[in-house]
Amino acid sequence: MTGVDDDVVVVLDPEASWDFLRTQQVGRLAYHLLGEVHIVPLNFAVTGGRIVFRTAPGSKLLGIVMDQDVAFEADQYDLDVATSVVVRGVANLLADREADEVRALPVQSWLRTDKDEVVAIDVREISGRTFVLDRREPSRSG
Repeated sequence: MTGVDDDVVVVLDPEASWDFLRTQQVGRLAYHLLGEVHIVPLNFAVTGGRIVFRTAPGSKLLGIVMDQDVAFEADQYDLDVATSVVVRGVANLLADREADEVRALPVQSWLRTDKDEVVAIDVREISGRTFVLDRREPSRSG
């Protein structure tokens, strides 16, 4: 990157990206529905090299069934450091034993609604970065 010190942006290898995702509970899912891209927050877990979540019937589930191509992102930041991991993959509705195994995971929903449908994102691409933040006021020149 031009003009940026190498020590302020750290590219995470896939293993470190997965390790970061395992520490998070909330991310954002981007999906297609009727020619538009939608993005929604959701609670998730990581298991067996997949990102899994529960949902209820609605536009998110319809979008996934109609077009399985999705992206997912989770991030975390404080005053000094920010980390972001982005995933591209294929979302699949799970059933039977696979769905029951995910239902047993500690995925904490923000809402007390029934979310009986279980989705897994089979990851095709994962990338992550950690940024050392500079919270100083920008210099004013000119």
